[in-house]
Amino acid sequence: MVIKVVLADDHPIFREGLVRSLEETGQFEVVGAGASATEAVALVEKHRPDLVVLDVSMPGGGVSAVKQIAGMDAPPKISMLTVSEDDNDVTAALQAGALGYVLKGVSAEELRVALTGVAMGNAHISPGLAGRVLTLLTQKKTGQGRDPIDDLTKREEDILRQVAKGLSNKEVANVLKLQEKTVKHYMTSIMEKLHARNRVEAALIATDKWGRN
Repeated sequence: MVIKVVLADDHPIFREGLVRSLEETGQFEVVGAGASATEAVALVEKHRPDLVVLDVSMPGGGVSAVKQIAGMDAPPKISMLTVSEDDNDVTAALQAGALGYVLKGVSAEELRVALTGVAMGNAHISPGLAGRVLTLLTQKKTGQGRDPIDDLTKREEDILRQVAKGLSNKEVANVLKLQEKTVKHYMTSIMEKLHARNRVEAALIATDKWGRN
């Protein structure tokens, strides 16, 4: 399956190179490329892609674009592709709804694997950043050495394990024979217990604890 992509970056040479690099893989079709948050949102509304790739520091702000795109009906998956390693940028992007945060400078193959995974619903944070994000999350844990994940009920654990695999609420509901609204209710409880601000943070905590199994 070819993944339809909208991308936005305010550096034209990088943007053009990225378009070529993605399309040369044969796995991606770039249906729109812009240079600002406003253009990114308009392109997503027009083309309804599977995946959106955004820079953090473009005009209008990448995080602002994430918020607007994530708020659409049936939103596409979103990944940041940026030079920024600032913790605030990383957490703001994830909190806004990005599923991936990839640093510029990765090899073409690493980028292909990362973006393919995000398009499939799998969280991907560049390795050097993932550890820091997990450290920030760990600092929020309550109690003396007790891990909040250990306080999840069996049903909550079952649901979180599926979410950590990249499944949507609807897909989790199908796997566990539940109503989608029931899964949403459980996810709200899970995120509260883990002090996670969104599904990506919850999935990162689960993956750190249990691996990807």
